Amino acid sequence: MEKKKVLLAFSGGLDTSFCAVYLAKKQQMEVHSAIVNSGGFPGEKLEQIEGHAKRLGIVSHQVLDITADYYDKCVRYMIFGNALRNRSYPLSVSSERTFQAIALVNHAQKHGYKYIAHGSTAAGNDQVRFDLVFQVLAPEIKVITPIRDLKISREDEIEYLQMEEVEMNWSNVKYSINEGLWGTSVGGKETLTSTGELPEEAYPTHMDKSGSETVTLGFEEGEPVSLNGQILEPLVVIRELEKLAAPWGVGRDVHVGDTIIGIKGRVGFEAAAARIIIDAHLALEKHVLSRWQLHWKEQIGQWYGMFVHEAQYLEPVMRDLEKFLESSQKTVTGEVTVRLRPYSFSVTGVDSPHDLMNASFATYGEMNKAWTAEEVDGFTRILGNQQRIWYAVNGMEE
Repeated sequence: MEKKKVLLAFSGGLDTSFCAVYLAKKQQMEVHSAIVNSGGFPGEKLEQIEGHAKRLGIVSHQVLDITADYYDKCVRYMIFGNALRNRSYPLSVSSERTFQAIALVNHAQKHGYKYIAHGSTAAGNDQVRFDLVFQVLAPEIKVITPIRDLKISREDEIEYLQMEEVEMNWSNVKYSINEGLWGTSVGGKETLTSTGELPEEAYPTHMDKSGSETVTLGFEEGEPVSLNGQILEPLVVIRELEKLAAPWGVGRDVHVGDTIIGIKGRVGFEAAAARIIIDAHLALEKHVLSRWQLHWKEQIGQWYGMFVHEAQYLEPVMRDLEKFLESSQKTVTGEVTVRLRPYSFSVTGVDSPHDLMNASFATYGEMNKAWTAEEVDGFTRILGNQQRIWYAVNGMEE
Protein backbone atom coordinates (compact mmCIF):
# COMPACT_ATOMS: atom_id res chain seq x y z
CA MET A 1 0.00 0.00 0.00
CA GLU A 2 1.42 3.39 -1.03
CA LYS A 3 2.33 5.60 1.91
CA LYS A 4 0.75 9.02 2.33
CA LYS A 5 3.18 11.85 1.66
CA VAL A 6 3.40 14.61 4.26
CA LEU A 7 5.28 17.91 4.13
CA LEU A 8 6.81 18.63 7.53
CA ALA A 9 7.73 22.16 8.58
CA PHE A 10 11.24 21.37 9.80
CA SER A 11 13.73 23.36 11.87
CA GLY A 12 15.96 20.52 13.03
CA GLY A 13 15.11 21.12 16.68
CA LEU A 14 13.62 18.72 19.19
CA ASP A 15 9.95 19.18 18.28
CA THR A 16 10.30 18.77 14.52
CA SER A 17 12.80 15.91 14.93
CA PHE A 18 10.21 14.10 17.03
CA CYS A 19 7.55 14.76 14.39
CA ALA A 20 9.74 13.37 11.61
CA VAL A 21 10.39 10.08 13.41
CA TYR A 22 6.86 9.74 14.80
CA LEU A 23 5.15 10.34 11.44
CA ALA A 24 7.40 7.81 9.72
CA LYS A 25 7.42 5.10 12.42
CA LYS A 26 4.01 5.39 14.06
CA GLN A 27 1.90 6.88 11.26
CA GLN A 28 3.68 5.05 8.44
CA MET A 29 3.86 8.20 6.35
CA GLU A 30 6.45 9.21 3.75
CA VAL A 31 7.98 12.31 5.34
CA HIS A 32 9.33 15.17 3.25
CA SER A 33 10.56 18.32 4.95
CA ALA A 34 11.06 22.00 4.23
CA ILE A 35 12.78 24.61 6.33
CA VAL A 36 11.61 28.17 5.74
CA ASN A 37 14.53 30.55 6.20
CA SER A 38 13.31 34.00 7.14
CA GLY A 39 16.80 35.28 7.89
CA GLY A 40 17.89 33.30 10.94
CA PHE A 41 19.88 30.49 9.35
CA PRO A 42 23.37 30.97 7.86
CA GLY A 43 24.49 28.60 5.11
CA GLU A 44 26.47 26.26 7.34
CA LYS A 45 23.52 25.91 9.72
CA LEU A 46 21.23 25.01 6.84
CA GLU A 47 23.70 22.32 5.74
CA GLN A 48 23.74 20.87 9.27
CA ILE A 49 19.95 20.77 9.34
CA GLU A 50 19.81 19.04 5.95
CA GLY A 51 22.26 16.40 7.20
CA HIS A 52 20.15 15.90 10.33
CA ALA A 53 17.02 15.47 8.19
CA LYS A 54 18.72 12.71 6.18
CA ARG A 55 19.84 10.92 9.36
CA LEU A 56 16.24 10.97 10.58
CA GLY A 57 15.15 9.20 7.41
CA ILE A 58 13.35 12.11 5.81
CA VAL A 59 12.88 11.31 2.12
CA SER A 60 13.56 14.82 0.75
CA HIS A 61 14.44 18.18 2.25
CA GLN A 62 14.05 21.69 0.81
CA VAL A 63 15.19 25.15 1.89
CA LEU A 64 12.64 27.88 1.17
CA ASP A 65 14.28 31.30 1.54
CA ILE A 66 11.80 34.12 2.13
CA THR A 67 14.08 36.63 3.88
CA ALA A 68 13.71 39.44 1.34
CA ASP A 69 9.95 38.93 1.06
CA TYR A 70 9.58 38.92 4.84
CA TYR A 71 11.48 42.21 5.14
CA ASP A 72 9.61 43.92 2.28
CA LYS A 73 6.13 42.82 3.35
CA CYS A 74 6.41 42.93 7.14
CA VAL A 75 9.63 44.02 8.87
CA ARG A 76 9.83 47.43 7.22
CA TYR A 77 6.23 48.18 8.22
CA MET A 78 7.01 47.15 11.80
CA ILE A 79 9.91 49.64 11.67
CA PHE A 80 7.62 52.33 10.25
CA GLY A 81 5.14 51.62 13.06
CA ASN A 82 7.76 51.20 15.82
CA ALA A 83 5.91 47.99 16.64
CA LEU A 84 6.62 46.57 20.09
CA ARG A 85 4.42 44.07 21.89
CA ASN A 86 3.74 45.29 25.45
CA ARG A 87 6.40 47.99 24.97
CA SER A 88 9.26 45.48 24.83
CA TYR A 89 8.98 42.60 22.36
CA PRO A 90 9.70 43.51 18.71
CA LEU A 91 7.69 40.52 17.38
CA SER A 92 10.97 38.81 16.58
CA VAL A 93 9.65 35.33 15.83
CA SER A 94 5.88 35.78 15.96
CA SER A 95 5.99 37.97 12.84
CA GLU A 96 7.81 35.27 10.86
CA ARG A 97 5.30 32.48 11.33
CA THR A 98 2.68 33.73 8.89
CA PHE A 99 5.28 34.07 6.15
CA GLN A 100 6.70 30.66 6.89
CA ALA A 101 3.20 29.21 6.66
CA ILE A 102 2.54 30.96 3.33
CA ALA A 103 5.80 29.57 1.92
CA LEU A 104 4.87 26.06 3.07
CA VAL A 105 1.43 26.34 1.48
CA ASN A 106 2.92 27.48 -1.82
CA HIS A 107 5.43 24.62 -1.77
CA ALA A 108 2.79 22.05 -0.84
CA GLN A 109 0.41 23.15 -3.56
CA LYS A 110 3.17 23.27 -6.16
CA HIS A 111 4.28 19.70 -5.39
CA GLY A 112 0.87 18.20 -4.69
CA TYR A 113 1.11 17.47 -0.97
CA LYS A 114 -2.22 16.67 0.64
CA TYR A 115 -0.83 16.77 4.19
CA ILE A 116 1.22 19.37 6.09
CA ALA A 117 2.62 18.74 9.57
CA HIS A 118 4.12 21.10 12.13
CA GLY A 119 5.51 20.71 15.65
CA SER A 120 3.52 23.30 17.56
CA THR A 121 2.03 22.48 20.95
CA ALA A 122 -1.57 23.05 22.03
CA ALA A 123 -0.62 25.81 24.47
CA GLY A 124 1.03 28.44 22.28
CA ASN A 125 0.47 30.98 19.53
CA ASP A 126 2.31 29.29 16.66
CA GLN A 127 -0.33 26.59 16.20
CA VAL A 128 -2.90 29.29 15.40
CA ARG A 129 -0.56 31.21 13.11
CA PHE A 130 0.25 28.11 11.04
CA ASP A 131 -3.23 26.60 11.03
CA LEU A 132 -5.00 29.85 10.13
CA VAL A 133 -2.87 30.38 7.03
CA PHE A 134 -3.29 26.75 5.99
CA GLN A 135 -7.06 26.92 6.43
CA VAL A 136 -7.43 30.24 4.59
CA LEU A 137 -5.08 29.60 1.67
CA ALA A 138 -5.24 25.80 1.35
CA PRO A 139 -8.40 24.36 2.95
CA GLU A 140 -7.94 21.24 0.84
CA ILE A 141 -4.72 20.29 2.70
CA LYS A 142 -5.05 18.35 5.95
CA VAL A 143 -2.96 19.64 8.86
CA ILE A 144 -1.24 17.12 11.17
CA THR A 145 0.03 18.19 14.61
CA PRO A 146 1.61 15.24 16.46
CA ILE A 147 2.83 17.07 19.57
CA ARG A 148 -0.45 18.92 20.03
CA ASP A 149 -2.50 15.77 19.53
CA LEU A 150 -0.36 13.60 21.82
CA LYS A 151 -0.10 16.27 24.56
CA ILE A 152 3.50 15.31 25.30
CA SER A 153 6.30 17.22 27.04
CA ARG A 154 9.82 17.92 25.81
CA GLU A 155 11.04 15.22 28.22
CA ASP A 156 8.66 12.73 26.59
CA GLU A 157 9.98 13.68 23.16
CA ILE A 158 13.58 13.17 24.26
CA GLU A 159 12.74 9.77 25.76
CA TYR A 160 10.99 8.67 22.56
CA LEU A 161 13.86 9.77 20.28
CA GLN A 162 16.43 8.09 22.52
CA MET A 163 14.36 4.90 22.42
CA GLU A 164 14.43 5.14 18.60
CA GLU A 165 18.24 5.58 18.84
CA VAL A 166 18.19 9.04 17.28
CA GLU A 167 21.51 10.85 17.63
CA MET A 168 21.22 14.47 18.73
CA ASN A 169 23.20 16.88 20.86
CA TRP A 170 20.93 16.48 23.86
CA SER A 171 22.68 19.28 25.78
CA ASN A 172 21.36 21.73 23.14
CA VAL A 173 17.70 20.86 23.68
CA LYS A 174 17.58 22.37 27.18
CA TYR A 175 16.31 25.61 25.64
CA SER A 176 14.00 26.18 22.71
CA ILE A 177 15.82 28.64 20.45
CA ASN A 178 14.13 30.25 17.43
CA GLU A 179 16.50 32.45 15.45
CA GLY A 180 15.29 34.95 12.88
CA LEU A 181 16.16 38.12 11.03
CA TRP A 182 14.35 40.32 13.56
CA GLY A 183 15.61 38.54 16.69
CA THR A 184 15.77 35.26 18.58
CA SER A 185 13.32 33.84 21.09
CA VAL A 186 14.51 31.76 24.04
CA GLY A 187 12.25 29.41 25.98
CA GLY A 188 13.16 27.10 28.84
CA LYS A 189 12.05 25.90 32.24
CA GLU A 190 12.75 29.38 33.63
CA THR A 191 10.10 30.95 31.37
CA LEU A 192 7.41 28.43 32.36
CA THR A 193 6.95 30.22 35.68
CA SER A 194 6.49 33.87 36.65
CA THR A 195 9.72 34.06 38.68
CA GLY A 196 12.43 32.24 36.74
CA GLU A 197 15.38 34.14 35.27
CA LEU A 198 17.12 32.95 32.12
CA PRO A 199 20.85 32.44 32.74
CA GLU A 200 23.53 33.99 30.57
CA GLU A 201 24.18 30.70 28.77
CA ALA A 202 20.57 30.55 27.56
CA TYR A 203 21.16 33.44 25.15
CA PRO A 204 22.80 32.59 21.81
CA THR A 205 25.25 35.53 21.91
CA HIS A 206 27.87 35.74 24.66
CA MET A 207 28.10 39.17 26.31
CA ASP A 208 31.78 40.18 26.36
CA LYS A 209 31.91 43.99 26.02
CA SER A 210 32.80 46.75 28.48
CA GLY A 211 32.95 50.52 28.42
CA SER A 212 30.85 52.07 25.65
CA GLU A 213 30.71 52.48 21.88
CA THR A 214 28.73 54.67 19.47
CA VAL A 215 27.07 53.57 16.26
CA THR A 216 25.35 55.72 13.65
CA LEU A 217 22.28 54.51 11.79
CA GLY A 218 21.12 56.17 8.58
CA PHE A 219 17.47 56.13 7.50
CA GLU A 220 15.90 57.01 4.16
CA GLU A 221 12.10 57.36 4.16
CA GLY A 222 11.96 55.25 7.30
CA GLU A 223 14.16 52.37 6.17
CA PRO A 224 17.62 51.68 7.64
CA VAL A 225 20.10 52.24 4.80
CA SER A 226 23.50 52.83 6.42
CA LEU A 227 25.59 51.81 9.40
CA ASN A 228 28.46 53.99 10.64
CA GLY A 229 28.42 55.93 7.39
CA GLN A 230 28.51 52.89 5.09
CA ILE A 231 25.59 52.63 2.65
CA LEU A 232 24.06 49.14 2.86
CA GLU A 233 20.90 47.29 1.93
CA PRO A 234 18.39 47.25 4.84
CA LEU A 235 18.81 43.50 5.33
CA VAL A 236 22.57 43.96 5.62
CA VAL A 237 22.15 46.84 8.08
CA ILE A 238 20.02 44.60 10.32
CA ARG A 239 22.46 41.70 10.20
CA GLU A 240 25.60 43.79 10.70
CA LEU A 241 24.05 45.78 13.54
CA GLU A 242 23.06 42.55 15.26
CA LYS A 243 26.64 41.29 15.03
CA LEU A 244 27.96 44.56 16.38
CA ALA A 245 25.45 45.12 19.20
CA ALA A 246 24.50 41.66 20.48
CA PRO A 247 27.87 41.13 22.25
CA TRP A 248 26.96 44.15 24.40
CA GLY A 249 24.02 42.17 25.77
CA VAL A 250 21.54 44.78 24.53
CA GLY A 251 18.08 43.94 23.21
CA ARG A 252 17.51 41.19 25.77
CA ASP A 253 14.32 40.94 27.77
CA VAL A 254 11.57 38.57 28.85
CA HIS A 255 8.23 39.19 27.19
CA VAL A 256 5.06 38.49 29.17
CA GLY A 257 1.79 38.77 27.33
CA ASP A 258 -1.63 37.41 26.46
CA THR A 259 -1.57 34.64 23.91
CA ILE A 260 -4.03 34.30 21.05
CA ILE A 261 -5.74 31.43 22.87
CA GLY A 262 -6.27 33.49 26.03
CA ILE A 263 -3.58 32.35 28.48
CA LYS A 264 -0.58 34.30 29.70
CA GLY A 265 2.75 33.43 28.10
CA ARG A 266 6.37 34.20 28.93
CA VAL A 267 9.40 33.99 26.65
CA GLY A 268 12.90 35.43 26.58
CA PHE A 269 14.36 37.10 23.53
CA GLU A 270 17.52 38.62 22.13
CA ALA A 271 16.91 41.28 19.48
CA ALA A 272 19.69 43.86 19.55
CA ALA A 273 19.25 45.17 16.01
CA ALA A 274 15.45 45.31 16.20
CA ARG A 275 15.33 47.21 19.48
CA ILE A 276 18.06 49.68 18.44
CA ILE A 277 16.51 50.32 15.02
CA ILE A 278 13.04 50.90 16.48
CA ASP A 279 14.32 53.30 19.16
CA ALA A 280 16.53 55.16 16.67
CA HIS A 281 13.69 55.34 14.13
CA LEU A 282 11.27 56.68 16.74
CA ALA A 283 13.80 59.32 17.84
CA LEU A 284 14.16 60.49 14.24
CA GLU A 285 10.38 60.62 13.81
CA LYS A 286 10.05 62.81 16.91
CA HIS A 287 12.19 65.39 15.11
CA VAL A 288 10.63 65.27 11.65
CA LEU A 289 6.90 64.48 12.05
CA SER A 290 4.10 66.70 13.27
CA ARG A 291 2.42 66.03 16.61
CA TRP A 292 -0.67 64.57 14.94
CA GLN A 293 1.36 62.37 12.63
CA LEU A 294 3.12 61.00 15.71
CA HIS A 295 -0.17 60.56 17.54
CA TRP A 296 -1.95 58.59 14.83
CA LYS A 297 1.16 56.68 13.83
CA GLU A 298 1.46 55.39 17.37
CA GLN A 299 -2.11 54.10 17.28
CA ILE A 300 -1.81 52.49 13.86
CA GLY A 301 1.68 51.11 14.45
CA GLN A 302 0.56 49.31 17.59
CA TRP A 303 -2.57 48.00 15.86
CA TYR A 304 -0.40 46.73 13.01
CA GLY A 305 1.94 44.95 15.41
CA MET A 306 -0.96 43.47 17.35
CA PHE A 307 -2.57 42.10 14.18
CA VAL A 308 0.74 40.57 13.07
CA HIS A 309 1.13 38.93 16.46
CA GLU A 310 -2.50 37.75 16.57
CA ALA A 311 -2.28 35.85 13.24
CA GLN A 312 -4.28 38.51 11.38
CA TYR A 313 -1.68 39.45 8.74
CA LEU A 314 -3.97 38.25 5.92
CA GLU A 315 -6.83 40.50 7.11
CA PRO A 316 -7.40 43.05 4.27
CA VAL A 317 -7.29 46.01 6.66
CA MET A 318 -3.57 45.35 7.08
CA ARG A 319 -2.97 46.58 3.53
CA ASP A 320 -4.77 49.83 4.44
CA LEU A 321 -2.63 50.28 7.55
CA GLU A 322 0.50 49.69 5.48
CA LYS A 323 -0.50 52.49 3.10
CA PHE A 324 -0.80 54.92 6.02
CA LEU A 325 2.52 53.83 7.53
CA GLU A 326 4.31 54.12 4.20
CA SER A 327 2.87 57.60 3.56
CA SER A 328 4.03 58.78 6.99
CA GLN A 329 7.69 58.05 6.18
CA LYS A 330 8.29 60.60 3.40
CA THR A 331 10.40 62.88 5.62
CA VAL A 332 11.85 60.24 7.95
CA THR A 333 15.37 60.60 6.57
CA GLY A 334 18.54 61.29 8.52
CA GLU A 335 21.16 59.84 10.82
CA VAL A 336 20.76 58.76 14.44
CA THR A 337 23.64 58.18 16.85
CA VAL A 338 23.30 55.49 19.51
CA ARG A 339 25.64 54.75 22.42
CA LEU A 340 26.03 51.10 23.43
CA ARG A 341 26.85 50.06 26.99
CA PRO A 342 26.72 46.64 28.70
CA TYR A 343 23.07 45.55 28.67
CA SER A 344 21.81 48.99 27.62
CA PHE A 345 21.83 51.61 24.87
CA SER A 346 20.62 55.18 24.44
CA VAL A 347 19.95 57.51 21.52
CA THR A 348 22.32 60.49 21.77
CA GLY A 349 21.48 62.62 18.74
CA VAL A 350 19.65 63.09 15.44
CA ASP A 351 20.72 64.84 12.23
CA SER A 352 18.10 65.35 9.51
CA PRO A 353 17.42 67.88 6.74
CA HIS A 354 13.74 67.67 7.79
CA ASP A 355 14.35 68.41 11.48
CA LEU A 356 11.45 70.52 12.79
CA MET A 357 13.55 71.53 15.78
CA ASN A 358 14.81 74.34 13.57
CA ALA A 359 16.73 77.14 15.29
CA SER A 360 15.52 79.73 12.76
CA PHE A 361 12.07 79.60 14.42
CA ALA A 362 12.91 79.24 18.08
CA THR A 363 15.19 77.59 20.60
CA TYR A 364 13.12 75.69 23.16
CA GLY A 365 13.26 77.33 26.56
CA GLU A 366 15.52 80.11 25.25
CA MET A 367 14.29 82.49 22.54
CA ASN A 368 11.46 82.85 20.03
CA LYS A 369 12.16 84.31 16.59
CA ALA A 370 8.92 83.85 14.67
CA TRP A 371 6.29 85.43 16.96
CA THR A 372 5.93 88.18 19.53
CA ALA A 373 5.14 88.15 23.23
CA GLU A 374 1.79 89.84 22.49
CA GLU A 375 0.89 87.06 20.02
CA VAL A 376 1.59 84.41 22.67
CA ASP A 377 -0.57 86.31 25.18
CA GLY A 378 -3.49 86.43 22.70
CA PHE A 379 -3.04 82.79 21.73
CA THR A 380 -3.07 81.69 25.37
CA ARG A 381 -6.25 83.67 26.08
CA ILE A 382 -8.11 82.02 23.19
CA LEU A 383 -6.72 78.57 24.10
CA GLY A 384 -8.03 78.95 27.66
CA ASN A 385 -11.47 80.33 26.72
CA GLN A 386 -13.50 77.20 27.39
CA GLN A 387 -11.75 76.48 30.68
CA ARG A 388 -12.24 80.08 31.89
CA ILE A 389 -15.96 79.94 31.02
CA TRP A 390 -16.42 76.58 32.79
CA TYR A 391 -14.80 77.78 36.00
CA ALA A 392 -16.66 81.11 35.88
CA VAL A 393 -19.98 79.21 35.71
CA ASN A 394 -19.21 76.30 38.03
CA GLY A 395 -16.43 77.47 40.32
CA MET A 396 -13.59 75.34 41.67
CA GLU A 397 -14.43 71.80 42.78
CA GLU A 398 -13.71 71.13 46.46
